[in-house]
Amino acid sequence: MATKKAVKAKIETSRKEREEPLNKVIIESASEIAAKIKANTILLCADVIDDYDILKDLSKRQNIIFVTRNEETFRKASRMVKEVLIVPNVNLTRVGQIKIAVVMALSAGIVGKGDKIVCISGIPRLGSLDNIVVLDIGKEFEILTSNNISVSDITVKLRPEVFETVLNLAVELANQGREGKAIGAMFVIGDEEKVLQLSRQIIINPFRGYPEEEKNIVDPGLRETIKEFSAIDGAFIIREDGIVVSAGRHLSVALEKEEFPQGLGSRHIAAAGITSVTDATVIVISESTGTVRIFKNGVIFMEIEKSSK
Repeated sequence: MATKKAVKAKIETSRKEREEPLNKVIIESASEIAAKIKANTILLCADVIDDYDILKDLSKRQNIIFVTRNEETFRKASRMVKEVLIVPNVNLTRVGQIKIAVVMALSAGIVGKGDKIVCISGIPRLGSLDNIVVLDIGKEFEILTSNNISVSDITVKLRPEVFETVLNLAVELANQGREGKAIGAMFVIGDEEKVLQLSRQIIINPFRGYPEEEKNIVDPGLRETIKEFSAIDGAFIIREDGIVVSAGRHLSVALEKEEFPQGLGSRHIAAAGITSVTDATVIVISESTGTVRIFKNGVIFMEIEKSSK
C-alpha cells in the first residue's frame, strides 16, 4: 500500500509534467513577441520555473531580468542570468508582481525611458506562468498611475538600494500587517532638511541620539525596529543615503481636497502635499486596503495592490 508521502510525490510529479509544457510555451511565445517588436528585455516573474535550462537558452537570444522572492532561486538563476531582482516574499497579483519588478528595475537603472519590455508572470501557488504583458517605458501604460512623471524624477538623488529597501518593507507591511493587524504607514525619502522644516514631531523621536551606522534602513538588522515603530502615528523621515532621521513626524503641508482623488485619506493628502513642495519621494501604505502608493511631485506615480488571496 502506497504511503501518503509516495502518493503526494506522485501527484507533485504529475503536476509538474502538466505545467512544464505550459511554462515553455509561454516563455517561447514571449521570446517571439520580443523579437518581433524589437523589445529590449524580457522580465520574468517566475518562482514556478524548475527547468533553468530554459533561461540559459533564452538569455542567448534576449536580455532577461529574472524576478524572484526566493533566495535559493536567486542563487540558481544568478548563474545563468545577469540581472536578478529579489522582491518581497508576499502574495502579489500578477500585475502587482510586474509593477514592483518594473519600478525596482527602473530605480536600479536596468531599464529606462524608451525601452520595450515583455513581462511574464503567474501565481506561484498555481504553479505555472500564464500572463504576458508588453510595456513601452516612457509612453502611457496602466502600470504607472501617472504619465506626467519621468523615471528619473523618482530616483533622483536616491540610492537605488535605499528606494528598493523601503519599497520592499512597505509591501511586506501592507501584506502582513503587525501582530495580525492591518497598519497604515508613510515613508518620506530624500530632501530631509526641507521636509523637517515643513513638519513637526508628534512623539519623542525614537531615532534621536543613535549613531548613523546603527540607523541605516538598508541594514537588515533595522527591519524589525522599523516594523515595530510603523504602528505609531506620523511619518518616517529617511535621508537619501538611507539614514532614518525621525519617526512619528506630522507633515504640515497638504493639498486641497478638491485637488486630490476621492476616497483617499489624510495620510495620502499629506504625502501628495509634501512631494508637491519638496524633492522627496513618499511611499504610503493604506491601512484600509493594503495598497502601497508611491508619490512624487504631488501625484501618485504607482499603486501596488494587495493580493486578495
